Amino acid sequence: MPIPKTERELAELFKQLGASSPERWARSEIREGIPQLLRFLFLKQAWEGIIGDGETQWIQKAIERSQRNPTAPYSGLGQSLQRMVDKGVSLEDISEVVRCMQADTLFSIAYLMDGPAHTAHESLTDVSWGLFETDEDERPIGPQIGGLHESVLEMDPTGREMRARDVSK
Repeated sequence: MPIPKTERELAELFKQLGASSPERWARSEIREGIPQLLRFLFLKQAWEGIIGDGETQWIQKAIERSQRNPTAPYSGLGQSLQRMVDKGVSLEDISEVVRCMQADTLFSIAYLMDGPAHTAHESLTDVSWGLFETDEDERPIGPQIGGLHESVLEMDPTGREMRARDVSK
């Protein structure tokens, strides 16, 4: 299916995809020429790789994997988690720390994808990268899908933009 060309059709697609403000996303794409659907789809999928709010079952799985193979890549995760659990750190607190760090890493990568390599060697003045839609031959088409970092927090599935859960309620 090609990307809808009208604001109304695009807003409906954003709504079907679960966007919190489908009309705003569609209006920006149609009126400002910003590839918002592609930004939204990339960030939505990236957020699927981040631990869900309150998810803790991954902790025991990581501990068990590290116990089965203590020298495997990432086995230090399970070993560290076991030490935290042994010291009485709640599974919810462990999960919140990891979730925040994952979202922060997503923000950093999204920001990095927006342009030149600022930390590259000073003699490399023409090094740059970005995210682009590609054609069937995998050649970039259309404008760069930029500003991803600007929408990372907005795409938090909880709607809290990575703010702490109100535990007083």
